[in-house]
This record gives sequence, C-alpha cells and structure tokens, in this order.
Amino acid sequence: MNTMTIAVAAIAAVAILLIAVGIASSGRGSGVSDRLERYAAGAKGDKKKEKPEGLAELLAQSSALASLNRVVEQRDFGANLAREIARADLKLKPSEFLGIWAASTVGVPFLFFVIGFVMPSFQTIIALIGGLILGFVIPRFWLARRKSSRLGAFNKQLPDTITLVANALRAGSSFLQAIELVVRESRPPVSIEFARVIREVNLGLPFDQAMENMVRRIRSDDFELMATAINIQHQVGGNLAEILDSIAFTIRERVRIKGEIRTLTAQQRLSGYVVGLLPFGLAGFIFLAAPSFFDPMWDPKVNIGGLPAGIIILGFGVLMMMIGFFFIQRIVDIEV
Repeated sequence: MNTMTIAVAAIAAVAILLIAVGIASSGRGSGVSDRLERYAAGAKGDKKKEKPEGLAELLAQSSALASLNRVVEQRDFGANLAREIARADLKLKPSEFLGIWAASTVGVPFLFFVIGFVMPSFQTIIALIGGLILGFVIPRFWLARRKSSRLGAFNKQLPDTITLVANALRAGSSFLQAIELVVRESRPPVSIEFARVIREVNLGLPFDQAMENMVRRIRSDDFELMATAINIQHQVGGNLAEILDSIAFTIRERVRIKGEIRTLTAQQRLSGYVVGLLPFGLAGFIFLAAPSFFDPMWDPKVNIGGLPAGIIILGFGVLMMMIGFFFIQRIVDIEV
C-alpha cells in the first residue's frame, strides 16, 4: 500500500506541474506578434532578458518542449489540434494542451482516490475508471465549449460589423481602412480576428490569402459568405457596399430565424439532455450512497454467453439511451 501511495503521489505531482505550466503559459503571446516582439524589442527587450525567469517560463521555453511541439505539429492530429486551439483563441501550443490533457486524465482519478479516504466508494475500480474517462473528456469538452461560445459571439457581432464596413466604404475609405475601423470600434472576438488579417497583410501576405486564413480559423458560414463576396469584388469589381448591405440583411434574418427555432425547440432539447443524463446521474448517486446495491449485477452465476447478465443489460440500456439522445438531437437540429 505504501508503494502504491508513493507512486500515485508522484503521478499527481507531475500532473499538477503540467497543469501549472499550461496555465502559466496560457497568458503569453503567441504567433507572429510574439516572434516580432522578441526580435524587435531592442534595448527594452535586453533589459527583460536580464531579469531571472521563473520555472514555468523556463519549462515553457525549454528545447524539449519545443521539439515535442514540432513533432506534434508535423502530424495530422497535431495540425488539427492547433487549428482547434486557434479557433478557441487559446494561447497554447498543441504540446502544452496535450500536457494539460494528460494531467487531467491522471489527476481526476487521483482526486477520486484521495476523496476515497473519506468516502470509500470513490476508491472502487468503477469510480476510478469513471474518473479516468471524466478526466479524459474534460479538456476536449472545455475546448469545444470555448470554441462554440466564441463562434456564437462572432456571428452575433458580424451583421453590425458588415454594416460598419459598408458605411466606411461609402464614406470613401479603402477596404483596409474600413477593417482598421472595425478593429478600433468592435469588441472581441471580431476585433481580434480582423486585427490578425491586418497584421498578416502588413507582413506581406496577399489580402485574399489573409481572408482565407480567417475563414479557416472561424469556420462561420456567414463570414464565409462575406469573404467570398469580397474576393469576387476584388476580381471583377462592383459596388461592394451594396453587396455587404444585402449580406448583412441576410445574416440578420438567419440569426432571427435561428433564435426563433431555438425557442420553439427548447423543451425538446432539454428532454434529450434529461433522457441522456438522468440515468447516469441517478446510477452514480445510488453507487455513492449504497455501493453494494449493484453487486448482484456482477454475479457470474447469472450469465449470458459467459458474461454477467447485469453487464449485458447495462450495456444494452446505455446503447438505447445513446440512440434516443442521438435521434432527439437530430430532430431538433434544424438547418437554416
């Protein structure tokens, strides 16, 4: 027992260290602006270098972590993960996110194990496996949630942004000047994304390519419509302000219709969450309150094909609940 406790404590220490490194490095700048700041800081940057760096900063800038990040980014999985992190606007490298992911996967079961000294139900193999699955899912759920909320905020601001660009064009401004006005007058995430476009253009990237990069980062159908119209206007000409007004009107109508659909399907979506999550929540509560309640399910004397009947029944029930939840979500997911 002592050896196991020492091993678990060592794993927990590594997990906490990885989490600390990820949180500490999440506040640092990244991308082109960060590299330019390091090379163009001048005397001010030299003074900063004279200051002693903390342990988290040294670890974040270590050659081992940089090598791991290069290896990860060369893989398809790493490239896709980097794209997801950029869409969520996280100041993390893929290797740093993977470190946080691994720390969460190990740390949650360890937390359950520690809680088990007070509540023995948490030290059972089922609870530890559940903690492992929960720790594995939490970082991806957090990333997806942050990306979804950021995309929603961007889409809500987009109609007003398009109208602002159209009015600036009517006032005689160039398109880049209109984009700079958006950066000054808008709120994040619109201001952040258009600031990246201006920065890429100033560094020599063609405007069309900068817009395509923004389309890949945002993955918004509404913005893709705007970017397509702008690219076509650059090639064939036309009244861009009038085109943008039409696009803004279309996007506003889509947002209004989507809001009405979400209002009308709110009860059905909530029913889907209840159907999918209530059985698991109830089973978890019973397991914590009375751990021996589920013992007959694992009795090998009552088996089907060599497996305890309780496991087969439980698997069948989980499968049916997943199918029901999937069909409910498909029914209420109405495309506009």
